[in-house]
This record gives sequence, C-alpha cells and structure tokens, in this order.
Amino acid sequence: MRRGRIFFYLAAILILVLVAAFVISQRFGQPSGADTADELPPAPVVDLVNVVVITQPTPRGTVLNENILGTIEMPRDVVIEGMFTDIALVVGRQAKFDLDSGIPVTASMLVDIADQLSARGSLAALSIPRGKVAISVPITRDSSVSYAPRPGDHVAVIATMLFVDLDSEFQTGLPNRVGAVTGPSTNPETGDNTITIQVEGGEGSGVLGRTELDPILNELVYIVPSEDQRPRLVSQIVLYDVEVLQVGNFLLPEEEVAAEQQGQEQIDLAPEQQPVEGAEEAPVITPPDVITLIVDPQDAVAINYLLYSGAELTLVLRSSGDDSVFSTEAATLQFLLDVYNIPAPAKLPYSIEPRIDELDGDVTIEFETP
Repeated sequence: MRRGRIFFYLAAILILVLVAAFVISQRFGQPSGADTADELPPAPVVDLVNVVVITQPTPRGTVLNENILGTIEMPRDVVIEGMFTDIALVVGRQAKFDLDSGIPVTASMLVDIADQLSARGSLAALSIPRGKVAISVPITRDSSVSYAPRPGDHVAVIATMLFVDLDSEFQTGLPNRVGAVTGPSTNPETGDNTITIQVEGGEGSGVLGRTELDPILNELVYIVPSEDQRPRLVSQIVLYDVEVLQVGNFLLPEEEVAAEQQGQEQIDLAPEQQPVEGAEEAPVITPPDVITLIVDPQDAVAINYLLYSGAELTLVLRSSGDDSVFSTEAATLQFLLDVYNIPAPAKLPYSIEPRIDELDGDVTIEFETP
C-alpha cells in the first residue's frame, strides 16, 4: 500500500516538472515578434507612376479627349520613353492608326493635325507584309463565293482560259483562207507584169481544208470547216493561298475625313444623345465588284497578264487556319470524261422532243389544259 502511494507521488511530481518545462520553453525559448521582424529583410518599395492609356477602341484619325483616355499605375522602371503621364499632353491630338483598348499611349501613335495623318500614307499599306504587294481583282457573286471572303481570310485563285490554234507565222486563227492566183500578166498601159490574187468570200469558202477518201465513192473529197474554230476551255488553280486585304473599294481621302468626323461625333455623343435606331432610312447596300489580294510580286505580274488576256478568275475560300499545301490537275473536257467517268453519248436512231441545243438553268415546264 505504501509502495503504491509512493509511485503515485513520483508520477505526479514528474508530470508537474514536464508541464513547467513546457511553459518555460514557450515563454522564454521563442524569439519575440520584434526580433523576428528585425531579422526579415525589408519589403522593397515599388515606385509607381500613372501612365495614360486608351480606354476604348479608337479608329485612325480620332481626336483624343478625356472620354477615351485614362491612366493606370505602372512601375517606373518599366515605363519607356515616349509614354505620357499627363492626360493634358494627349488631349486634342489624333490617333495615327487604329488603337485598341487598354494600350499605353506613346508619342509615335499620335499626330497633331490631319495633314500629318494623310502624309503618313494609307492604312492599307500598313497591313501588307514586307516583300508582298496588293493587287485588285474584279469579282461577281459567282466568282467570289457569294461575297463570303473578308479581310484576313485566305483564298485560292482559279484561272479559266480559252485556247485556239494559230498559224505561227501569221499569228492568226486556223484554218487559213486560200486565194486564187492569176498571172503573171502585162499591163497594156504601163507594160508592167502583175500577179492577181483573189480570196473568195463567204463562210466556209476560200478556207484551207483537207482531203479525205470517201468510203462510198472511193474518191478524194475536199473538206472545209463548217464554222470558225471552237476554243478549248481549261481551268486550273494558279494561286493556292493568298490573303484578302480588302473587299470593295478603299475610301478616298475625302471619304476618310468624312467617316472620321462622323465617328468622332458618335464618340462625343452621350448615350442618351445617340440617334434613335430606325429613325433614318437604311442606306442602300451595293455589292462589291472588286477584291484586293496580298500576293508575291511575281504572282501580281501573272494576275495582271491573266486579267488583260481576258481570262476569268474565280476565288475559292480556304478554311480558317488551313495552311496545308495541295496540288490539283487542270480541268479540261478530256479530264472530266476520264476522271469522273462521263461517257460520250451514243448516236441513237431516236431522241427526245423538243430539241435541246442549249442548257438553261431556269427551266419552266408548261402544261396545256385540254
């Protein structure tokens, strides 16, 4: 009994000693907050400065004011030469080119007067990469994917041409015409020898033909063409991947000034002063008749030749982001018959009525009522 009591006393004393040691270590063993703060390196102080930025998309030529300008804080060490820290130095100046919202304004983005703006060249020239040129091509709805292309799209260009046979010496279309030569004869008045050449007129007459053996009569016959030579049609892609710069006409300088003034008036108007939608008649939209492409200089020369030679150019729209390289076979009548398995119709002893000599997409069927 006494031994158990002694063991209990010893355990209690041991627990008290451990508790006291823990309290002393927590109170005196940890460094104070002040000492810890003294040991940490001081936080660096960032020197911030207000920089003028654009707060909304701004078209080229817009006169800048407080409504489209603002400031943001930037570290002084990242502020480059040409940035503005005072809005007053920017107000009243014009944007040299289109400015996006949120970009810092620099001196190279601004001009003081409209004359300086026009002297800087066209906006279109800024969008042409170095080593490329722009050329315009006439278009219709059928040749331009129903007016689908937009600036920045990529298209391929198909050229369609007609070929005819020529006499290489005369550089005229075959077949040649023939004439009857009479002479030589002597002019009784002058005594000069003359040769008379007479070319027969009329379609199919006086034309150089060919001789063939008639299988029935077993005699040679002379065959002349019944009509002029029919041109041979061929189509092929000549440019596989070119970028569209503009669809339609570019604005003339006077139109640019008017558009910029109208855009500035829209910016200056408060929301409650905006014109009521539908108050004015909608302008008549005229489909574009020209498209401008960004091409290599050599391709521009080729397009110019095709246009002046009378070739028809057709655009096909490429998928967005598709830069794959492909090749195509030129389309001719023989190519269509071979590749697409189109047979030449057989000559039958019967046909359909009425006679069809031309294809017409707008077919009208009429029924007679008895």
